[in-house]
Amino acid sequence: MRNYTTQMDAARKGIVTPEIEKVAEKEHMSTEALMKLVGEGKVAIPANKKHTCLNPEGVGSMLRTKINVNLGVSRDCKDYGIEMQKVMSAVEMGAEAIMDLSSHGNTQPFRQKLTSECPAMIGTVPVYDSVIHYQRDLATLTAQDFIDVVRLHAEDGVDFVTLHCGITRKTIEQIKKNKRKMNIVSRGGSLVFAWMTMTGNENPFYEYFDQILDICEEYDVTVSLGDACRPGCLADATDVCQIEELVRLGELTKRAWDHNVQVMVEGPGHVPLNQIAANMEVQKTLCMGAPFYVLGPLVTDIAPGYDHITSAIGGAVAAMNGAAFLCYVTPAEHLALPNVDDVKQGIVASKIAAHAADIAKGIPGARDIDDKMADARRVLDWDTQFACAIDPETAKEIRDSRKPDDEYSDTCSMCGKFCAVRSMNKALSGEYIDIL
Repeated sequence: MRNYTTQMDAARKGIVTPEIEKVAEKEHMSTEALMKLVGEGKVAIPANKKHTCLNPEGVGSMLRTKINVNLGVSRDCKDYGIEMQKVMSAVEMGAEAIMDLSSHGNTQPFRQKLTSECPAMIGTVPVYDSVIHYQRDLATLTAQDFIDVVRLHAEDGVDFVTLHCGITRKTIEQIKKNKRKMNIVSRGGSLVFAWMTMTGNENPFYEYFDQILDICEEYDVTVSLGDACRPGCLADATDVCQIEELVRLGELTKRAWDHNVQVMVEGPGHVPLNQIAANMEVQKTLCMGAPFYVLGPLVTDIAPGYDHITSAIGGAVAAMNGAAFLCYVTPAEHLALPNVDDVKQGIVASKIAAHAADIAKGIPGARDIDDKMADARRVLDWDTQFACAIDPETAKEIRDSRKPDDEYSDTCSMCGKFCAVRSMNKALSGEYIDIL
């Protein structure tokens, strides 16, 4: 029987949970060192006690950078079978978390299927599901309705929930006064904002935060504090709405920790490259080192169809400067629900960003695979090169489709006998170098 409520509670009591033990092993850390970080809130191990098939992961800036994959059906794309195909593909490619953002149909069976079959961390945004669950318009829902959906998701086994607790009635006046280019682009944030304006009530996720924390502590659900005012374009980055909400998220982080509830804090958004490091530093200060979970950041607004690249550029800089968790962005961002290929491209781009940041941060063992790749390239060992690749299938497919002549098949069709690696290997072994 568990004699602790959450991973944070266990760490503070000096109890080594199976999840702490597993994460410490993955991160090449002692359980003592990891427990200190979990107890302080600098590392979160999202692990709902009902998600029994979970392969736990730690989220924190001093650990390997983790990536999250957003999935889920919409009114226009409602095939849960395809979504499950995306889920399994994402897990196979190494995604540590799946967020179910479904906004259509009977969402509960899919959510329960995820928590009963998927070993990755599962996250949700309960406010999306509120209208769907009750089949009532937003303005007719009560604060208790929203709280009950949070409980429902916790009972279904989700490991973390994004809650847009940081916007209040004061935010309504700020948005009207400060004239942002893109207003609020957070889907959950816009729903909470709309509910407040239609009902005249305070944000229920803020007003009843302690009641929500009781639910999260009961099931060991990590609160991911959503950034409703994240910038949706470069012009809105690091403005008063974004920063004031972050201040409030820092206050809510402290309140959650007082309940032994683990916290992640969500961040921007669209941010110019030169502002990313500063954004990370401000978050670390205001939120006392709680793990930072960022969407992108996207470093330009003009690349629809290629936003997995704009996101990877920003994500690498963000993670290098303290972000712990990267939410992937696909080529379909701003355009459509991603298909299976979009998901793959988004994951690859995000994994490259995370890995590059881990090398820059000096995470133990992060560069080992790069060194192995370099050794394989030096001796023109193609099979080992493919094995080291983030996406072996694509690398092999490209090479096989444009192989060089059999005479110099150990090189590639770019250089042939002009291959620098081949020439150096022959020169250093005293061999004759034939070019023509």
